[in-house]
Amino acid sequence: MTEAAKSPTILVIDDDAEIRYSLSRVLTARGYQVAEAANGPDGIARVKLGPPPDLVFLDVRMTGMGGIEALQHIRSANPRQHVILMTAFGTAQTAIEAMKYGAFDYVMKPFDPAKVLALAQNALKAHADLRAVGDYKPTINADDYREGIVGSSPAMQEVFKTIGQVTASDVTVMITGESGTGKELVARGIWKHSHRATKPFIAVNCAAIPDNLIESELFGHEKGSFTGATVQRIGKFELCDGGTIFLDEIGDMALATQTKILRVLQQGEIQRVGGTETIKVDVRILAATNKDLEEMVKAKTFREDLYYRLNVVRIRMPPLRERGEDIPQIVDFCLQNLVKQKKTRVSKVSPEAMAVLVRHRWPGNVRELENVIYRSAVIAQGDAILEKDLPAEIRDAAGPAEGDPGAAASAKGPALTLGAALDFVFDQLKTSDEAMLARVERELVARALAADGGDAAKAAKRLGLTKAEVQKRAKEAT
Repeated sequence: MTEAAKSPTILVIDDDAEIRYSLSRVLTARGYQVAEAANGPDGIARVKLGPPPDLVFLDVRMTGMGGIEALQHIRSANPRQHVILMTAFGTAQTAIEAMKYGAFDYVMKPFDPAKVLALAQNALKAHADLRAVGDYKPTINADDYREGIVGSSPAMQEVFKTIGQVTASDVTVMITGESGTGKELVARGIWKHSHRATKPFIAVNCAAIPDNLIESELFGHEKGSFTGATVQRIGKFELCDGGTIFLDEIGDMALATQTKILRVLQQGEIQRVGGTETIKVDVRILAATNKDLEEMVKAKTFREDLYYRLNVVRIRMPPLRERGEDIPQIVDFCLQNLVKQKKTRVSKVSPEAMAVLVRHRWPGNVRELENVIYRSAVIAQGDAILEKDLPAEIRDAAGPAEGDPGAAASAKGPALTLGAALDFVFDQLKTSDEAMLARVERELVARALAADGGDAAKAAKRLGLTKAEVQKRAKEAT
């Protein structure tokens, strides 16, 4: 038998011989090769001396070394080793410690054979996925993207070209796009490559500042100009003299403040709130919005003259759904930065996980993708993000890969194949007892329910039974 044709090897570590026997019987009936260890140190030695098993079932409470301690040794010796803990005590402490130290999952005693097999199948798939990313090579070098704007799609190439064209002058730029697309990164890119790069860059989120405070924030105020103004305050425009100010979400700015912004653009001067002195400022203004300013101009909620002064050059940041080819590069960029910041040791993504990420629509754009990558890297148990590590809502929303008729079924649970059913039947034939048929029927029902997420109607259709018959046999099994 070739190496590729060998069945997966599962190591069962438990000091209870009966548990080892019953679990080994369930697993070997499914076609897995099973090895046994009667205590933690023996099991650790088997993992270290190798070849390591594809999966480990490990009891939590054993004489001598406990399962949690053994888990830490096993994961230290082989960070990619998948371990399923077994326990008769489903306490919060057990669950928290199991996941804290890198267990794939844990199963409660006494065992439900169908659940054990489903869990083993999921863990073995994760193990195979992890091996598949062993030769993964990053698609980019994060150091080449110091501005943080990542992508090579045609839409992003246009963005890069326009940034380069506007850096040599002080022209005002309007950056449009949905929330989370990276509009501030574009503004920072313009500033970094302009002749003002040695002077300040100040970003102001106009939507986050109340209308009664934004003028003071931008232009400053004199002492005693309003209640609470106990000292003089220098505004953002004065602080940014010689530099670049980025007015984010400018569509949320009140009309009165818009008038004062227009004055800065036209005359290069401001007045502090409550003051009479005219102050000259040399500031380049970049603005951004996710709103339709043209419609706001028609509705007279945004000044037309200000709109034209700001919209000399427009840069549109495309939503992520329009540049799916950039997603692998963005993912690589995020992971490389997380590793540099020592927030994770995960540096890879499995092909299956990447396919899900590429298929997702990303309503929150790059910001949402970055959040998902960070979250998944924290959850991941090896050095790669697998499909199972992605949030359920991302996996469900992405749907099955095009042309993959089995993807939908595998997402629901373990596939109920004829081979799997026959494995169990032949195993039961060895016992030759009178209850054999009933036991086989109950097992098939359990597997069908597991495959269909507990939906009795779907399981009945799968098995050619009525819903009532499925429910009856499921009740007999409990």
